[in-house]
Amino acid sequence: MSEAQEQTPSNGNGLRRRLLTIVGIVVAVVGLAWFAWWYLESRNYESTDNAYVAGNIVQITSQISGTVVAINAEDTDFVPAGKVMVRLDPTDADVALGQAEAQLGQAVRQARTLFANNEALSAVMAERKSQIASAQADLDKTREDLARREKLVATGAVSREELQHAQTAVTNAVNELAAARSNLAGAQEQLSSSRALTEGTTVENHPGVQQAAARVREAYLARVRCDIVAPIAGQVAKRGVQVGQRIQPGVPLMTVIPLGDVWVDANFKENQLRNMRIGQPVVLHADIYGGKVEYRGRVVGLGAGTGAAFSLLPAQNATGNWIKVVQRVPVRIALDPAQLKQNPLRVGLSMEAEVEIRDASGPLLANAVRTSPVQSTTQLDVQAEAADALVNRIIAANNNGKVDTAKRGAQVKTVPQKKHGLSRI
Repeated sequence: MSEAQEQTPSNGNGLRRRLLTIVGIVVAVVGLAWFAWWYLESRNYESTDNAYVAGNIVQITSQISGTVVAINAEDTDFVPAGKVMVRLDPTDADVALGQAEAQLGQAVRQARTLFANNEALSAVMAERKSQIASAQADLDKTREDLARREKLVATGAVSREELQHAQTAVTNAVNELAAARSNLAGAQEQLSSSRALTEGTTVENHPGVQQAAARVREAYLARVRCDIVAPIAGQVAKRGVQVGQRIQPGVPLMTVIPLGDVWVDANFKENQLRNMRIGQPVVLHADIYGGKVEYRGRVVGLGAGTGAAFSLLPAQNATGNWIKVVQRVPVRIALDPAQLKQNPLRVGLSMEAEVEIRDASGPLLANAVRTSPVQSTTQLDVQAEAADALVNRIIAANNNGKVDTAKRGAQVKTVPQKKHGLSRI
């Protein structure tokens, strides 16, 4: 056997050992690199693709019943706050408002009559007191005449007949004084009864006027509410109302969604929440845009329970055949409004969320008390102010132009109502 033949197996074994060594080194390097990457980066992030866009879905409903005569918004339309979206037939509301206005005017005039009666009865009281004083003076005079004649009757200077006339005059004067006092008592009783109807009030804040004013406000608001307005600005969706439809209060007609105020609900597994805290930064991607659009957000809250706990049919785990299922907890993620304006999202879209949990110093649960409303609208304030202005004008028109708004607690403010089609304001 030659020398070359003897060295061939040993050369093959050495090559194999070198290859195994190289492979081992590569595997070790890759493993170390992966461990370093996991230790320095990967373990500081938690991600999920079980995330969806959520937002405020504002239902548009009517506050009164009525028949739809116009629809001014369609699905996908943008509507500003205050835009008339649905208009109801105002005929019945106009009639009711006219009746309420007439009743308020009549109530004001009746209240004025009560106060006028007080003044008239006060004048009668003064006259009755004057009559009593006059009757008392007459009685004193007749008594003096009677006393003088009684002294003269013994001397014969005064006849018995004259004495009887003097006595009769005294009796008549006593009766007249009693009648005057009785008239004064009757007038006093009438004045007390009349004042009881107006005591502590003015024409403007008299209970009868206030009751009629409340009816005017109610009728005016019913008239204004024939125009159903958008409480907030947003996109229209789910329009279900049709022209000619008879609607009832509280029935959803359509929805308005403010797409500039949406957030993401990411459902993380319970074992992913160990180091997740409020305030941590989040990177998100939407399936609708793919990886080319990146959203920056932050964790604003962790759910108070798992999704299963709030389901319609909660799981019953007290059974013999129990299988543990990893639960998920919704985590709310706020988005940057500027990014939403540039790349708008729709409610319900799928998202991928990756939370950086490196800094776990934030709170696990929200502990700050909210001091401002989550949502609010001022559209109904205008209606109330305009109703007060209408009431004030009716009172002034039936009270010689006088209205005391300070005592009534109303605000006199002329509010244009062209958009509601009201010619009264």
